[in-house]
Amino acid sequence: MTYEQALQRMEEDIRLRGLAEHTVYVYVSNTRRFLEYCNQPINELTTEHIREYLKFLIERGLAPGTIDGYSAGIRFFFAVTLDKYLNYLQIPRMKKPKKLPVILSRAETEALLATCTDSRDKAFLLLAYGSGLRIGEIVRLKVEDIRSKEEMRIFVRDAKGQKDRFTILAHSTLIALRDYWRDVRPVSSEGYLFPGAGGLGHISTKSVENAIRSSLSRTSIGKRITCHTLRHGFATCLLEDGYSIVQIKELLGHASIKSTTIYLHLADTTKGIVSPADTLSQVASGDNTNA
Repeated sequence: MTYEQALQRMEEDIRLRGLAEHTVYVYVSNTRRFLEYCNQPINELTTEHIREYLKFLIERGLAPGTIDGYSAGIRFFFAVTLDKYLNYLQIPRMKKPKKLPVILSRAETEALLATCTDSRDKAFLLLAYGSGLRIGEIVRLKVEDIRSKEEMRIFVRDAKGQKDRFTILAHSTLIALRDYWRDVRPVSSEGYLFPGAGGLGHISTKSVENAIRSSLSRTSIGKRITCHTLRHGFATCLLEDGYSIVQIKELLGHASIKSTTIYLHLADTTKGIVSPADTLSQVASGDNTNA
């Protein structure tokens, strides 16, 4: 079996499992790089070749998450496409550093929105911050997905993991969308809210990235932010406002609540909490004039 035949079979194997097109692209691309690096007949590939390649990626300074992505694709190739036994203990996943994502305060978010003079750009920002949408979900929105009559919800179709869901539609977002519709009068052959050139397909995610970058450049905010930063802000503020982690999980479209619990570390959960030390009579009545 040649490399190309094997990769074509791998592509079929992934699609037979109903995985997303992005997964097809990433797994096949990463496995192609692995095969080119090894430069060995497919029937001679072993676990040692995988280990050697992963060490090479570490030496190149790739992030642990990126390396695990390569590992996942190569594991699939061996176990499914080649039907080869793998001792997974010999191919450990890298431990990822648990860093908290950057978020904007409410005041910073307000300052960011205040710089937005373009109605379409403002709609982008409010869809991310007001509804918690991912950048890919924003560009793929269709006019019919905006359920503004009575429901005040947004239907998110075919999101990450090929799952549909609903999220909330803020009144401020609806106003921004109506301003955009009045200003631009978008025409789409497929019903997209933000159509591409000539009304074909939808706009690229780069358009949203540029809108955020442009708005940020007109503020004094010194943080590096993306569309996902605004999504983080949506979830964090909801948690601070008393909504449950389960509600937030559903609005964000997380497959596991473990992904949502990161916002417990970002939200200001100390507000209104009295330390047990301050309930002790001796401490509470002590002299604190020099504090």
